[in-house]
Amino acid sequence: MDSTKSKAAENTGSDLSEQIKAVTKDSHVRAENTQLMLSYQKGQITQTQYKLLLCSLYEIYRALEEELDRNAEHPAVQPIYFPQELARLEALERDLEHFFGPQWRKRITVPAATHRYAQRLREIGKSSPELLVAHAYTRYLGDLSGGQVLGKITQKSLGLTGNKGILFFSFPGVTSANRFKQLYRSRMNSIEFTEQKRREALDEAVRAFEFNIDVFDDLQKMLSITEEASSEKGNEAASQSLSKTFSSSPALQFALGVGITLATVGMGVYAF
Repeated sequence: MDSTKSKAAENTGSDLSEQIKAVTKDSHVRAENTQLMLSYQKGQITQTQYKLLLCSLYEIYRALEEELDRNAEHPAVQPIYFPQELARLEALERDLEHFFGPQWRKRITVPAATHRYAQRLREIGKSSPELLVAHAYTRYLGDLSGGQVLGKITQKSLGLTGNKGILFFSFPGVTSANRFKQLYRSRMNSIEFTEQKRREALDEAVRAFEFNIDVFDDLQKMLSITEEASSEKGNEAASQSLSKTFSSSPALQFALGVGITLATVGMGVYAF
């Protein structure tokens, strides 16, 4: 962690939750103003993009929740382990089945960035479970903060009815998001970290944001390529091509899947 971020963390006091907000402030601002983030907020999302989003979220949460389950008794994980209230995997599975049908597992398509994210979660789950706290905090509290808004945007944009296809955004086990977030922060702040481990946790929170920003940089290049291809083929031909190549074009999967995934991740995380 650089000296500026370290000083910002120190100035916020000893609460880990406040320190995470302080050290990720700059990354937050940078990612918050990406074009994809702004586009999602305007409701510019297609069903194909959303399905790719669900695929990536599934892989991310599968890695996160399997590692949290495996380390549930770890002294740093146990205080913030709320599977009944927060687990997203089952909801994602139902959303994927809604869009892809009963054979949805065979149609999961994710970009390299998602694999890297999941790989990092599994890596620290095995070697440094206490660092899972940084990822769980930013993911779950971000989803709780932005879930309702994102769910409504997605529902309106795609013309969905009820909660079919958007169960990911619902937390039936949480009666009050604000009160639960207060409880979660309190539990996390109660975890006893050495100074070294606390610095590592703060670094990991920054790293989580930087993962997103790095992918956004690559995404802009990939999007420019796919947009040029779409322009050459014409809107109708491009739409048909997109449907046909959904499961076969790595470039298209990367550009659309990563971009919308990270836009959604950002909108949630930045609200905690």
